[in-house]
Amino acid sequence: MKEMPKLKIGIIGYGNMGAAIGARWQANYDVLGFDKDQEELKRIKNLKFAKSVLDLVANSQVIVLAVKPQDIRVVLDEIAANAVGKLVISIAAGVNLEFLEDLLKGARVIRVMPNLGALVGKSLTCLCKRFSARDEDLALAEELFSHIGEIKVMEESRINSATAISGSSPAYIADLLEAEEISPQDVTPEKKSRIIQRLVKAAQAVGFNKNDAELLAAASTTAAFELMKTLSPKILKEQVTSKGGTTEAALEVIHKTGSWEKGALAALRRAEELSKKE
Repeated sequence: MKEMPKLKIGIIGYGNMGAAIGARWQANYDVLGFDKDQEELKRIKNLKFAKSVLDLVANSQVIVLAVKPQDIRVVLDEIAANAVGKLVISIAAGVNLEFLEDLLKGARVIRVMPNLGALVGKSLTCLCKRFSARDEDLALAEELFSHIGEIKVMEESRINSATAISGSSPAYIADLLEAEEISPQDVTPEKKSRIIQRLVKAAQAVGFNKNDAELLAAASTTAAFELMKTLSPKILKEQVTSKGGTTEAALEVIHKTGSWEKGALAALRRAEELSKKE
């Protein structure tokens, strides 16, 4: 029997998150990458990379936008005419579907919020769609992101809140261990349980009900400690924290107040600010 061709996925932006997702997908899909830093791409093993954004779009059935929010408009302007009829999945924090659909007329758009747990298959990825995407597009996105961990479909109104918890909280945990000078390997089950409870309260502070708060907190804590088997808390925090992003905003408040609830609210506000700038 003739083997079915693999789905062709193009990832624009090969920073920490884009590379983490691409690495988990390569066994099952035909992955093509592009980043402004072509030399950085060449150092990634087994990656096929495109010579330009338009080369990637032309050779992909699904396009993943893994660029920084401040770079998104330039990329959308460049690909809009060539993305018509294609499925585009955005993981850019704070960039809402209305904005994406307005600039990508004729494309089918899904918005996704994974976290760095994707590196070890422990992400909790939140997904949503609006008008342009079909139910089968959302189902495909669920299939894709199930390769990097758990998935949860939610209303877009909750995605910025999810960014503040599942996206940013591995940095809250790493920051705590770094400040207390505790090795991740020395954290007791009791200490881990207290961390989860702090995250549950933070998740409730940004609007999640108790059940969803517990799901997000447990998954984020699992991801953080799995990552810290190979990354120091300092390095993990650096990898999660983008300049001007939601995590940076949260950590600034946490360092001033000691409150993860207030930190999560700051991350939420920053995500909303990023949405308004688009």
